[in-house]
Amino acid sequence: MSGIYIHIPFCKQACYYCDFHFSTSLKKKNELLEALIKELELRKEEFKDITVETIYFGGGTPSLLSNEELQLLIDSVNKYYRVSDYPEITLEANPDDLSEERTVELSDSPINRLSIGIQSFYETDLKLMNRAHNAKEARTCIEVAKKYFSNISIDLIYGIPGASNEQWVKNIEIALSFGISHISSYALTVEPKTALASFIKKGIIEDVNDDQAHEQFHILKDKLEEEGFIHYELSNFGKEGFFSKNNSAYWQGKPYIGIGPSAHSFNGNQRGWNVRNNTKYIKALAKNELPIEIETLTLTDRYNEYIMTGLRTIWGVSLVKVENDFGKTFKDYLIEHADVFINQHLLYIDDEHIRVTRKGQFLSDGISSELFKLNLA
Repeated sequence: MSGIYIHIPFCKQACYYCDFHFSTSLKKKNELLEALIKELELRKEEFKDITVETIYFGGGTPSLLSNEELQLLIDSVNKYYRVSDYPEITLEANPDDLSEERTVELSDSPINRLSIGIQSFYETDLKLMNRAHNAKEARTCIEVAKKYFSNISIDLIYGIPGASNEQWVKNIEIALSFGISHISSYALTVEPKTALASFIKKGIIEDVNDDQAHEQFHILKDKLEEEGFIHYELSNFGKEGFFSKNNSAYWQGKPYIGIGPSAHSFNGNQRGWNVRNNTKYIKALAKNELPIEIETLTLTDRYNEYIMTGLRTIWGVSLVKVENDFGKTFKDYLIEHADVFINQHLLYIDDEHIRVTRKGQFLSDGISSELFKLNLA
């Protein structure tokens, strides 16, 4: 399974916690669209023998684009790439963009999956994060979307300063009341150079409490699994048949092309990333140049990446794959270094796979870094 990710780098306003690439000015939107289409054309040879099964509009806020603009991009993918008969096409959308009229328009397009950035159903949380929507819009947009889409995911954030465990439980219960089949949930992270980092440093907003975030992660896990959700990746829960095909391909090491400023790509052996600047991106594509840096991964790089992604998922890390793809030295290294975490009941081995335990899930990224192999070509 392979996919195309298209980054739409525009937002109405800046969320305090966000460090993704975006602009709040839409002045260059038309030029950017032309550049996205040009990049799709220039990179078609990368997937000449590959069928595209997922198209994902991320951002930024892709729901700021009109149906006509989204259709132009979808048509370009279909023109330059071999696309499966029924691709998963996801649009990230903010609640304030999803009026009933707009949602009906989207339902008449090829887009068949919505990923809605709810983050919280509480006004205090939304104001603290500087979200563009309010609590009423958070509820209303899901009610409307349910009438026109069967495949809906929502984002929720936990570990928000001042948000109690009781409030977090209520957030989850509200989400479940809509009968949606996929929830992505992330701990609020204080990224350098964001407004949130500055406000915390100045004492305007209290710092994130890691212990509370850990508690709220397990509250989330328990509540969703009670309702039949499968915790298939560290931050993602889906009902059977509703896992994100796009993101699952990332975590399983499938190739993907990232289109747009700051977008990343992976082909199994190389990782690429586009320039993180709208103007530079547009100017390069106007000259038929790809504004991309490419890194060829060493064997060690590929092993480390597999460990990082594998331990985040229910599929875990296959010892057979490690030996086949990287060699017995890597397998022996992995088993030796995993032993300490197995003894701490953070990892376990089952059917030739290393997986994280319930206790270890919240810590999986840190555990992965301890299993990385260094200085081996």
